[in-house]
Amino acid sequence: MTYGAAIFGPEGLTITDWERAFFRDYRPFGFILFARNVETPDQVRRLCGDLREAAGHDAPILIDQEGGRVQRLRSPHWREWLPPLEQMERASDPMRAMWLRYRLIAAELRMVGIDSNCAPCADIAGRVTHPFLRNRCYGDDVVTVMDASRAVADAHLDGGVLPVVKHIPGHGLASVDSHKDLPRVNATADFLRDQDFAPFRALADLPMGMTAHVVYDAFDDAAPATQSRTMINIIREDIGFQGLLMTDDLSMEALDGSPGQRTSASIRAGCDVALHCNGKAPELIEVAEAAGPMTDAALARAERALSWRKAPSAVDIGALTEEFDDLMN
Repeated sequence: MTYGAAIFGPEGLTITDWERAFFRDYRPFGFILFARNVETPDQVRRLCGDLREAAGHDAPILIDQEGGRVQRLRSPHWREWLPPLEQMERASDPMRAMWLRYRLIAAELRMVGIDSNCAPCADIAGRVTHPFLRNRCYGDDVVTVMDASRAVADAHLDGGVLPVVKHIPGHGLASVDSHKDLPRVNATADFLRDQDFAPFRALADLPMGMTAHVVYDAFDDAAPATQSRTMINIIREDIGFQGLLMTDDLSMEALDGSPGQRTSASIRAGCDVALHCNGKAPELIEVAEAAGPMTDAALARAERALSWRKAPSAVDIGALTEEFDDLMN
């Protein structure tokens, strides 16, 4: 079985007739949900089922449920979570609290049919880190970020949810918001390898990852990592990540060109899958045409990633919740 080399965000709370036909014909690898797609648990559950039915396969359905500002499932139906960095600073046992937090989040996701979360965020918080990212990080040193990210990934896997490690090879030194502009990092190659790339090297075994829309001048001063063959080679060979590699959202204004041009450049550089999030039909068509079907290598990585999907382990959610609250108090 082959898939279209794209992950798409649907437009609204229900699948439209146009989307149903488009997804049936293109068979995208997966989908991603945003706040515009979320109203109630029953509605989200129906939407997930309809998306998979339209695509014709058990497509992974992703979400950004980090907590804090980046949280698509919210009150009153879902728990509100602190920003990750704030939780790390407040918890009496930060690593255990991170595992508990994301095991509980995994349970929330599975209950509504979502089986992949765009976390851990293994970027290192620093003095210049833009506020859009900073409190989404887990710490300001390699070991803390590495250990917390592993706890987050393990919690997801224990809960039957595929983690997507981001933003490879490291977004922490970016001082501008890549949703609005293209960040450039001028740190030396040695510094990047020893610091910002290091957590991702330690997490290279994970099934899926997301690129950074960041230019690293020491390696390639002409293109962001998402669209740089040099940087993708570093991700694969130096960092050692062999999982399914998706772009960050191609709708973000860090990138130049049309949606189709952004997609072509990313796939040509070596990304396996184009992530397109805004749900606009004309852009979906452009991205699908430019991405085409998965390559054989991408398909093999996709099948390996999907093989990590397991039933959640049996846990007492009430007991985990009580333990988490104790650690936070």
